[in-house]
This record gives sequence, structure tokens and C-alpha cells, in this order.
Amino acid sequence: MRTFAYHRAASVDDAVAAVSADPETLYLAGGTNLVDLMKLGVRRPRVLVDISHLPLNHLTHHADGGAVIGATATNAVVAGDPLIRRNFPVLSESILAGASGQLRNSATMAGNLLQKTRCAYFQDVSKPCNKRAPGSGCPAGTGAHRDLGILGVSSSCIATQPSDMAVALSVLDATVHLRNATTERAVALQDFYVPPGNTPDRDTVVEHGELITEISLPALPAGAVTRYHKVRDRWSYAFAVVSVGAAVVLDDDGRIEQARIAWGGVAPRPWRASIAEAELRHHKPSRQLLERALRAELRHATPLPQNAFKVDLVREVTAALLTDLVRTAEDRKVTR
Repeated sequence: MRTFAYHRAASVDDAVAAVSADPETLYLAGGTNLVDLMKLGVRRPRVLVDISHLPLNHLTHHADGGAVIGATATNAVVAGDPLIRRNFPVLSESILAGASGQLRNSATMAGNLLQKTRCAYFQDVSKPCNKRAPGSGCPAGTGAHRDLGILGVSSSCIATQPSDMAVALSVLDATVHLRNATTERAVALQDFYVPPGNTPDRDTVVEHGELITEISLPALPAGAVTRYHKVRDRWSYAFAVVSVGAAVVLDDDGRIEQARIAWGGVAPRPWRASIAEAELRHHKPSRQLLERALRAELRHATPLPQNAFKVDLVREVTAALLTDLVRTAEDRKVTR
């Protein structure tokens, strides 16, 4: 790790000004991903601006069932919050499926969203990688790509976004709030991540100097049931091979009024399965319907030899999860 300077921000304004003024300056909060990348030589900031102590760790619940979560609220605090567990179980489950208890105690909400891919070529500075060094090439296509993407990838990059939490936030239609030196803006989670295209070095819409201040969650529809399921190579401390976050709402006739499906481990961003969602809407749930809807979504997949198994895996895991959610929603209607 090369020498760097450290600045403890006196305020949010001070932090934004310090980072905006220098392209080699980065924000530091939990540091659970950034510091690792610095040790590997992937990230080489000249200055780190510490924001961990600033008043950005709030967690506020609204009377309508919505919530606002501060950027530096830790993953552990959010996952363990009683109202998050009750109102947004998919979020709590996704956080608890990631990392270890020790890491969750340090990792922040904003940092989780911004974490970098775990593609081995990105993390190895001796190898070419378009995400790390634009124009150098992507050896993953003909090299090791078993854990990489099958949807939304490009010839420049097939890396996946590793956040479990981001998948849940996609299901919840979350909004990310950003602030720079002069303005604030809100970005829907679905628009937060940038497709690789010809610029895979850019992961999100966040401009240099912009600071994530909070994440807002609208209330879920009445009767919604949600869940997160992760398939990984070992029980703990492993990133998703594939993961699924979903929410289901049934109408009074037992038809699917609303289905939200997001996938992790398959794309450069949480993949919202909008084609499948549209196929399911207003229909009586059945295994045949689920299969047809999920196959329609996966028709756009572009797997490579080592990760082609993900197409069948994510379809089967999603169908099983949706079946369970429908059954739970039906049971709740009966007991009301």
C-alpha cells in the first residue's frame, strides 16, 4: 500500500469540498472494501477523507411504513432493526446473507452499494482489465468466468456487482440520495448502476465528489410478502453464485397483483426481471406460468461455457422462491 494522507472531515460540507477538489481523494467510512483494494494496489488514493463520524447514520421509520436510512448506518444496525425486519424482511435477510458479523459491524449502507466487483482479473493488477485500466482488455471471456455475468454484460466487461443488499433494495424500489458542493439529487436504485458498454470503468452514476447521504424506502403495498435467497459455494463468507430477492402481492381473487424480482450474481447491477414481472401480473400463479415468465426473461442471457449453468440455476431458484411467497401470501389471506 502506498503512502496516503488522512483527513477527518469536520462536516458534510467539509468532506464534499475536500473530495471534490482532488480527483485522487476518496471518502472513507467503514473501509471494508476500499482498504482491501488499496492493499491490492487496485485503488491508490492520495488522500482519504473520513466521514464515519459525521451525522449520516440515521435510521428513520415513517408512519406510512416507509423508511430513510443514513449512508453510514452500519449493515449490522440496519439488519437487526426490528421495524426493518418486520416491514422489509428481504433487506434484513440480504444483509445477513453477506460477509461476517464483524464486517457487518463496520460496513456501511453506502459502502455496500459502492463495493467493487470481485472479478479476479479486476483484483489482480498484473492482469489486463478494462474496468481497472480502460482499453487494456478483458481476459475473462476466454479465461476464468464461472462466477461472472450472463445478463447485461458487454464485450468490454462481464463482471458482476457483488452486493446482496443492492438486490433487496432493487426489489424495494429504493432511492439513493446524493449531494455535491452545490446541489442534491435523488436517483432510483434501478438507475444507480451504469451498464458496462464501452465504459466498464464506471460502475455508478455517482460523480467524483458526490456523497451518498441516505437511502429512502417507500412502504410496500398492503399484503406484500418478501424474501431473499442466496446460492453460494459455501455456507458463509461467500459471494452469490446467484441470488434472488422477490416480493409478491395477490389480489382478492388470488391473482398476482404485483411481482417484483431482482437477481444478484448474474449481471453488472442488480438485475430487475421486468419482463418476467410483466408476464406474471394479473394471472393466477402456477408452475407453468412461473416457468414461462422466467424463460422469457432469460431469453436475453448471453452465458459463456463456464457460467451457462447459471441460466437454469437462477430460473429454478426463482421459481421455488416465488412458489413459497405465493403460498405465504395465500395463507395470510386465509387467516385474516
